[in-house]
Order: sequence, then C-alpha cells, then structure tokens
Amino acid sequence: MTTESGGRHGFQEALDDLRNDVIRVAALATEAIGAGTHALLDADLALVDQVVAADRHIDELNHQIELGAYKLLAMQQPTAGDLRAVLAVLRILHEIELSADLMVTTAKAARRLYPRDLPPKVRGIVERMGQQAQVQMRAAIDAFADGDLALASALPDMDDVMDDLQKDLFRAILAPEAPDDGTLQRAVQMALVGRYYERVADHAVGIGRWVAFMVTGELPRQNEDLPADA
Repeated sequence: MTTESGGRHGFQEALDDLRNDVIRVAALATEAIGAGTHALLDADLALVDQVVAADRHIDELNHQIELGAYKLLAMQQPTAGDLRAVLAVLRILHEIELSADLMVTTAKAARRLYPRDLPPKVRGIVERMGQQAQVQMRAAIDAFADGDLALASALPDMDDVMDDLQKDLFRAILAPEAPDDGTLQRAVQMALVGRYYERVADHAVGIGRWVAFMVTGELPRQNEDLPADA
C-alpha cells in the first residue's frame, strides 16, 4: 500500500468515526427532548436536574468531536466531497447543541411553574410537540447517517406539523379564563415553551440543509438558513 493510499484509508476511517460520534451525540439530544418534555409535564424537578447534567455531557462531547474535525482538516488533505462532510459535521454539531440547550430551558420552565398543574389541553399539545421534535430530529440524523437527500428534503414539510402545533398551543393558552397572576405567568411560560419546541424543529430542518450540502455541494441559500439563537 502506498503512503498516499494509506493516508486516504486512515482519513476515511477517521471521517467514519466522526460521523458515528455525531450520530451518538444526536441520540443523546433526542433523549433530552423526551426527558425535558416529561420534566415539564410532570413537574419533575429531579428530572430537570438530570436534563441539565446531560446537557453538560453533550457540550463536552461536542467539543471533543469538533477538535477531532479540526485535527482531521489540519493533518489531512481531504477531497472536495470529504471536505464537505467535515464541514457538515461541524455545522450539524452546532444545530444539535442548540437543540439540547433549548430543552434545558424547556425543562427549567417546570421550576418556574411549580407547583401549578397545566390544563389537560395544554398538556396534550406540549406532549405532541415533544414527540414531533423527536421525530424530526431522528429523521434529520437518519438523513445524515445515510446521506439521504430525499429525507433531508422532506424535513421542511415535516416542520409544518410543529408550526400547526404551536398555533394550537397559542390558542389553548389564550382561551378565555379568569385572569390572575398565576394564569398570566403560565401563559407567558407556555408561549416561550412553544417557541423552544419550534426552534428545535427548525434545527432539525437546518441539519437537513447541511446534509444536502454534504451530498450535493450546494450551500443553503441565505434566506433559507436559520437565525442564530440568542
């Protein structure tokens, strides 16, 4: 085996390891969506702490994967397709990290609402939003793992479901009710929670756009790219 072919083989193995690491950290972020949702719905303050701790672990893993990607770029000479894959890894990691951060904020809403219960209709919508966020994140990562352009392209249409759920949530929290400080605080918190779930779904769409870049080389258009989270 020549030095060049040996180097290429080593690069491909390292790139495969990077992809697998991204899939693993995405699985942790997807679990965080479910845990954050349950923490909020069940007012489970111990679970809130677990979501926060899991997010720190996700941040650490992301940092390690990013360093591996930078090292790969610095030590190797990737082809155009491989370079796109490494760049996509870095951008997708960013989307995953932001999604996990949003679920920490969602889970912490349980502390601000405690010990008030959510109305059944609001609970049902939030539960469905959590499920939809998980569905979209899993689809986005499946698209990345398989280089599936069709699945990546389907994510914006899947996002319409989350948009409809957010509208349903707004209607539910704005329904006529005897106003008091408690109901107003709950309405504000749940409006923010609805926005957090929408952003998680948006990040799944963002992953799909970077999968498309990885496969086709076409950069996401500026008006399609996602705004940065505060």
